[in-house]
Amino acid sequence: MTQSIHVMLVEDNPADADLTRELLASGKLQMTFTLAHDGVHACELLRAGGVHGSPLLPDLILLDLNLPRMSGREVLAELKKDSLLKRIPVVMLTSSDAERDVAESYDLGANCYVTKPLDLNGFHAVVHAVENFWFSIVRLPPKS
Repeated sequence: MTQSIHVMLVEDNPADADLTRELLASGKLQMTFTLAHDGVHACELLRAGGVHGSPLLPDLILLDLNLPRMSGREVLAELKKDSLLKRIPVVMLTSSDAERDVAESYDLGANCYVTKPLDLNGFHAVVHAVENFWFSIVRLPPKS
């Protein structure tokens, strides 16, 4: 890809958000980021992007499950029922490895479920694997 990739990161933990952005920004691809600190903020930003046209919509959403004000599940359900937003791939990037959370996320339309490792090296590996898969292997949908 020669153009910049736009990633929305929906994460309430500032340390996890900073580390994820740093790791993705240090890769070989040019990326821009939008950070939403909770589910309500994410929906507001996505709907504003839809009003102003597709350039503000992300190519990929990294969504935490446990968020204040509106959970990741609720955000995912909102995205997948919106005709403009439903094609945006959503990666659940969360600390939960509960089978129920995995199943519910896929039932709601998540494209991928990734559990954040607790150690720094593991977290680096996961973020780089997500980057490689979604931006080097997968063909992303066109923006509407």
